[in-house]
Amino acid sequence: MTQTVLEQMGVQIDETAQSASRAATAVADALEDGGGAARRVTKQGSDAATELLDDTRRRVRKHPLETVAATFAAGIGAGALIGWMMKRKKRCDCADVQERADTREKVR
Repeated sequence: MTQTVLEQMGVQIDETAQSASRAATAVADALEDGGGAARRVTKQGSDAATELLDDTRRRVRKHPLETVAATFAAGIGAGALIGWMMKRKKRCDCADVQERADTREKVR
């Protein structure tokens, strides 16, 4: 009986070691596949950025005045938007200060 228990224990240990080995191999394969996918995505992103830069250069060479005008218009638009947001924030801050002062007066 002791012999069969020891034999079963040995078989169980072997099966567990094989399962652990298969799991480790599966994890290593998954990591390798993930690394390959990450490299492919990085390469595709790099290629897309290079293509965009080349297209932009070609467009600037073909239409320099339109490019300057579009850039100027975008700058004016961005400046107006930022100015409006800052003015709005300042108004909100002033309203908050007035509201706090009113609350303090009510407490007194």
